[in-house]
Amino acid sequence: MEKIKKLRNLLKKYNLDGYIIPKNNEFFGEYVQSNEDNLKYISNFTGSAGFAIILKKKNYIFVDGRYTIQAGIQCGKSFEVCTIPQVMPNQVLKNLKIKIGFDPKKHTEISLKRYFSSFYKNLIPMNENLIDLIWKRKKITSNKPFYSLDKKVVGESENNKIYKVKKIIKSNNIDYLFTTSSENIAWLLNIRGQDTDYSPIPNSHAIIGSNNKVKVFCALKKINKNLKDKLRSNVEFCDFNLLPKHISSIANKKILIDSNTCSFFYKFLFEKDNIVINKQDPITYLKSLKNKIEIQNSIKSHVLDGSALTKFIFWLKENVNQKQISEISAQEKLLKFRKENKDFKFLSFPTISGAGPNSAIIHYKANKKSNRALNKGDVYLVDSGGQYSYGTTDVTRTISLDVKNPKIKDIYTRVLKGHIAVAQHKLNHNVNGDIIDKAARKYLKQINLDYPHGTGHGVGYFLNVHEGPQAISKGNKIQFQEGMITSNEPGYYKKNEFGIRIENLVYVKKENKKLKFKDLTLAPIDKDLVNKKLLNEKEKRWLNSYHQNVYYNLKKYMNKKQLTQLKEACSNI
Repeated sequence: MEKIKKLRNLLKKYNLDGYIIPKNNEFFGEYVQSNEDNLKYISNFTGSAGFAIILKKKNYIFVDGRYTIQAGIQCGKSFEVCTIPQVMPNQVLKNLKIKIGFDPKKHTEISLKRYFSSFYKNLIPMNENLIDLIWKRKKITSNKPFYSLDKKVVGESENNKIYKVKKIIKSNNIDYLFTTSSENIAWLLNIRGQDTDYSPIPNSHAIIGSNNKVKVFCALKKINKNLKDKLRSNVEFCDFNLLPKHISSIANKKILIDSNTCSFFYKFLFEKDNIVINKQDPITYLKSLKNKIEIQNSIKSHVLDGSALTKFIFWLKENVNQKQISEISAQEKLLKFRKENKDFKFLSFPTISGAGPNSAIIHYKANKKSNRALNKGDVYLVDSGGQYSYGTTDVTRTISLDVKNPKIKDIYTRVLKGHIAVAQHKLNHNVNGDIIDKAARKYLKQINLDYPHGTGHGVGYFLNVHEGPQAISKGNKIQFQEGMITSNEPGYYKKNEFGIRIENLVYVKKENKKLKFKDLTLAPIDKDLVNKKLLNEKEKRWLNSYHQNVYYNLKKYMNKKQLTQLKEACSNI
């Protein structure tokens, strides 16, 4: 490839043996604009997470289990695909006496040490990003201004949130909190923007002192007078390019930074003249605890979203054998249903619309080359979500297009049993995401099957569709608290054959002094794929109760024909 050849010429120029290319930009958001996607540029890989290492004679791409198949297809023979954590860069580069460059603004120290532990001393921070030197990219900059959300939408004033954070800073005997997570700043100040697709995130960093105004570093052209005036008493907006100079002016202070989101570059700047405390940004946890208004609005957004998805399912089932429907035309139809609601803003992530063998690619994205017709007998998996004025949605349904295969139905039912196990799991003080994850996999493991992703991720409130610190996954020890939102999405994927996933969003509610999951997502679960014999009575009651709730909340959004379809889809099993 010509791109790689040019990059290797630069390796010679800078006396390097290799270079690391991450997916993220310097704000470490989940999604990057097309003109910032250095990883896609060098490798053709379009997934949301991963990194490449280009050496003088060999290329590697490292992805997690969600993307192994996809990376193999997209990157071709030019790259060796490595699945982390099974294969780490440290292992691949073992015993090699080579120097590898990286952009210090696009990597955290903690991630470099995690992936390159014994090789860390061989990593060279570069003053220039090497991809910038070979990619003559078009400048695509968002000019959309940041804007403020009303207290009626967010439930708590920015003044109160700032007070809470400053109180935490004082209690920890810290001079400044350096917040590098743009979504945390968005939550703190009740502001939103659209600097990336799929997330209403205003790209920024902030320095918060216990006795000072919050200094927000961003593109000043995006700050209008109204926003500046509203936040004037507590916030000062500064040019993002002045951030390094400002950091250099701070000395002999205690600075709290989150090593998971703070770049190597800024951590290094602070460490020169200050004491750096590495802790999770306290805003991350505060943000995860949705207040009553946020929960109420989330419920409302899921009713609207569920209505759109349900109408789509009925349309699909009715028309799949009557006219040609492809993966792309199906996802376009679903988007059309969502757009019928005025409070729908945009998608919360690229829609996964996969039929037959494509449904086995966990984060599949249909394109002109891969686009497949939906055929009778296919399993069709659609994973999608929306950003609404008052909530973020994420839902997966696996839909039978007249599937007859009993093996598929048995596996689907075991996935459903895992889903129900999560939904009904008791949330006492000893329960965390790691424990719940095991319960979700139980019924698949009985027949020696499993899936290569976590069972659930935290979700933001009109913010990122993936949000921590809570998750239902191996190793996650965060205990669920009232107001947290997470996904519940066990699955199974048979390469080149079919994929299954059932995903609802749930929130944690306190009832009779006990915590429990309550479903937010409202859309029928396809009973055509269920082997009733594998469900016990308790599981049947859960499914019937869930469908009763779906029917009750969605019936008023349906026309006469759709109402009949809804009654059938939500009837007792």
